Amino acid sequence: MSTLDVPRLLTGDAITRAVGGELRRAREARGWSRHQFIGRLPSRIGERTLLAYEHGLRQLTLLRLAELCWALGLDPTKVFAHGLQRARILVENLPLVVDLRALLADGRVKFRSLAPWARNLLNDHSNGIVEVEPAAVRHLAAFIGCNHGELADHLARFIPDDLYEREEAPTS
Repeated sequence: MSTLDVPRLLTGDAITRAVGGELRRAREARGWSRHQFIGRLPSRIGERTLLAYEHGLRQLTLLRLAELCWALGLDPTKVFAHGLQRARILVENLPLVVDLRALLADGRVKFRSLAPWARNLLNDHSNGIVEVEPAAVRHLAAFIGCNHGELADHLARFIPDDLYEREEAPTS
């Protein structure tokens, strides 16, 4: 990625949409309506406000992001990172959540040499999901002969759709 790409990728709108979409996915994975979710929040925001956050129409403050994530029982930094990964914004700087089975099913010849790595990781991760740190992506890229950004973008595609269904919902 060139420095010319950074302003385009870092627009507030793109990040707001990405993070809002992650919040919506997490809420829906819990099976909560917007009304039910709002009932769990200390601030008692309105349903239209939550809808605007989830659709990226209104920017979240850090405090509001933290409040929403904590009510979902989630780490705000992970929700933020997952949103960026799903939108493929600056993925070379993120720990990437990768579904190894989906990666193995991918037929792209250029990344076929990742298959033994993914199969070996499946031995230790029976659910097939791993988190790959940026330094590891950099080393893998050097090993298979591509640049770090290109491999990070490829791996970012394999974030599980059901990521929040795998995490336990908070009880109360």
